[in-house]
Amino acid sequence: KLKVLVSEGEDGWLVVECPFIPDCISQGKNLEEALDNIKEAIEGCLEVMDERVKVTGSKQMVEVVV
Repeated sequence: KLKVLVSEGEDGWLVVECPFIPDCISQGKNLEEALDNIKEAIEGCLEVMDERVKVTGSKQMVEVVV
């Protein structure tokens, strides 16, 4: 679970951003669309972040569920 911030943009659309992931932002015409779009944006941001991680030496990557 991640909390997101929802605000109204200048054009009347809802702007949604995830403050825990830098530059992860989306929008939608209504709340349902905006939340669907930010979920997709979060998945994309996490995928890119995962690809950028380099494991070196004796370190290993371990996945945890919170």
